[in-house]
Amino acid sequence: MSIGDFVKGVVVDVLEDMLRKSSASKRAKRRKRTTSLTVAERLRRLERKASKPARKQTSRRKTVTSRSKAKRRS
Repeated sequence: MSIGDFVKGVVVDVLEDMLRKSSASKRAKRRKRTTSLTVAERLRRLERKASKPARKQTSRRKTVTSRSKAKRRS
């Protein structure tokens, strides 16, 4: 067994391992399919959203952790 065969075998094993890891970890994101809405239905939805008042901040501790840099990174 020559050095070239050994190196080739190692390279092939590493590449296969990398491909296997990368393909298994990624998941396809599913998007919600929206049905085509009429103009009246769109206006009704917009009015419904606009009529709700803005939510009040519940607690400073919760909002600070939810906006933390560590969570935004992931």
